[in-house]
Amino acid sequence: MAQSMLRKVAMSGACVFVGITRRTSARSLVTSSKAVAAKKTEKELPPEGEITKSVFMSQSNDIYTNLALEDWMYRNMDFSNHHVMMVWRNEPCVVIGRHQNPWQEANIPLLNEREIALARRNSGGGTVYHDRGNLNITFFTPKERYDRKYNLELIKRALFRGFGIKSTINERQDLIVRDKYKISGTAAKLGRLTAYHHCTLLVNANKADLSKALAKRETKATPSTPSPVVNLVDLDNKVTVDSLQTAIGYEYLRTRALELEDGGQGQISKQRGFQFVNPTDEWFPGLAELKNELQTWEWCYGRTPIFTVSRSFPVPAELLAPSRVYTATQELVINMTVEKGLINDVTLSIPPGLIESGFYGEASVITHLKGKRFTSEALTALQDAMLTRHSPGHSNGLDEKEQFVAKCFDQVVNTV
Repeated sequence: MAQSMLRKVAMSGACVFVGITRRTSARSLVTSSKAVAAKKTEKELPPEGEITKSVFMSQSNDIYTNLALEDWMYRNMDFSNHHVMMVWRNEPCVVIGRHQNPWQEANIPLLNEREIALARRNSGGGTVYHDRGNLNITFFTPKERYDRKYNLELIKRALFRGFGIKSTINERQDLIVRDKYKISGTAAKLGRLTAYHHCTLLVNANKADLSKALAKRETKATPSTPSPVVNLVDLDNKVTVDSLQTAIGYEYLRTRALELEDGGQGQISKQRGFQFVNPTDEWFPGLAELKNELQTWEWCYGRTPIFTVSRSFPVPAELLAPSRVYTATQELVINMTVEKGLINDVTLSIPPGLIESGFYGEASVITHLKGKRFTSEALTALQDAMLTRHSPGHSNGLDEKEQFVAKCFDQVVNTV
């Protein structure tokens, strides 16, 4: 099984694979974009016998670093005769697809409270939760040789060969076990010259944290489609991230590059093997700049497609004008349109009973809110707007009616 597939040696806290592991240098990796384009336009793609494979093992557990490494390789490396499978792990984080809405897909207040990173990747697909109990895999090839089915079938083979776990591929190209439980999500990016397909495998992820981190908010936008999930360790307690990485890595190296044919040890001996990679600027010049861009608010939140939010809040009787009899519940209604993460339009529908009791300022707060980030920044702007309406003899703080409006607004912005 997978545990006996190779001998390991502990060295400086890392696991070095004897006889097949190499450390890759920056010199052997760096290829300029122009050189990549030139190579691919000057010759036809090589035949099977001229293609070698590598398994790159990222030494970072930072989501922004690993996404930057993916992007760097996609932009700069020539995969014509060298196909690469990269394996990587992250500290707890939520990763959304390129065109998704983080406020809809993730529990943003919880992520902020627990300091869990939120990242937007360059590929499409749905939202996933990562922690050290996940194994992430990226397959790099020339665009013409992109084959998602090949990659998923290869993982299927590794699960069965290494652990006896049977899995299937559904119509959405997720890996499924026991007919309904999802163990892997998948996404891809196809460019003019290069393509990659990446997926995540649930090995021993914290499912409770996964569920809380991916709690949904109601907005008028297209959400991810949730599926029941299971950890591989629940199917076989011998599965670990390291053993699974080994099993899939060897399955990749023993399989021919252009067809799902098992070449065994003879095929493995022709490959470049397992290689540790250190995602730093020293190894990958320009990587830090890519990472910095992926960490910005403008990328993670500002790239969100336009969406609307509408919430209604019953007004407590003690805040209403006592001189009237109300035939229905009085509600404060907040409607907002958010574009590129910024409030583009907002309407506060204030019930007559609240206005007659002394609350004013609907028109002034709208002006203050437009253009503000859909975060606590907008709440601060609302509070400032209400304070500016106070007469000179008014107290310095918000009165109870204004506090109610502010509390409702806070729930719109900062709760799921």
